[in-house]
Amino acid sequence: MTRTTWFNTVSLTLGFAFLYLPMVILVVYSFNDSKLVTVWGGFSTRWYGELIQNEAFLNAAWVTIKVAVFSSTIATVLGTMAAYVLVRSGRFLGRTLFSGMIYAPLVMPEVITGLSLLLLFIGIGLDRGVLTIVLAHTTFSMCYVSVVVSSRLVSFDRSLEEAALDLGCTPFTAFRLVTLPIIAPAVISGWLLAFTLSLDDLVIASFAAGPSATTLPIKIFSAVRLGVSPEINALSTIMIAIVTVGVISASLISKRATLRQEAEERAAMRG
Repeated sequence: MTRTTWFNTVSLTLGFAFLYLPMVILVVYSFNDSKLVTVWGGFSTRWYGELIQNEAFLNAAWVTIKVAVFSSTIATVLGTMAAYVLVRSGRFLGRTLFSGMIYAPLVMPEVITGLSLLLLFIGIGLDRGVLTIVLAHTTFSMCYVSVVVSSRLVSFDRSLEEAALDLGCTPFTAFRLVTLPIIAPAVISGWLLAFTLSLDDLVIASFAAGPSATTLPIKIFSAVRLGVSPEINALSTIMIAIVTVGVISASLISKRATLRQEAEERAAMRG
């Protein structure tokens, strides 16, 4: 067992303070009554009320949620299919090119990706809006889903799949009833990762967005350039709360699924 020392304790404390102290300060000042974000004027929730009445922020938030849900869902489906092909199909013609195209957005600068997508949308005559943002976010988040799902498929016990095939299941039925439930935690994790990346993206969305669709990061960035408003603190606090609840809920669901899977595997081995 590793012994706890003062150096480890101080390092851990400084690390957590560096990561989370700015968020704590932001949450505290979201309840500030003063219009100046750096001057404490007393406890108040007025900025949350004004945020609810701000149509520009509400419209941007709605566009962001729609884009995140659709893009993460499409990216999860395509990323899972790509991971399955890479792990299960072995060597095939064009495998190197296919894997390179899947993983390229991981190392490609976002500016290059956004500019390439912008030129593509202009070249095919597609008006920029919600659809183009969804396509752009799907393009760069699909690779993250593929990496997460691939790591689970590599360690997957294929004998369970083979047993289902021996019992008369078709390959698709075996995948639906055996493989997919087992890799479900990885698929859910990939969806959450893609959803978070879509919510946070600014660079690619700024290339793919048009006058008819503005995401929340673009709106916040535009507002901050003119000065930080207390409404932005309130909005950021709400986003932190939503993400925190989502992460905790996903962790609990994933843990319950893992425990259920282990129990079913033990029961199958005993049977």
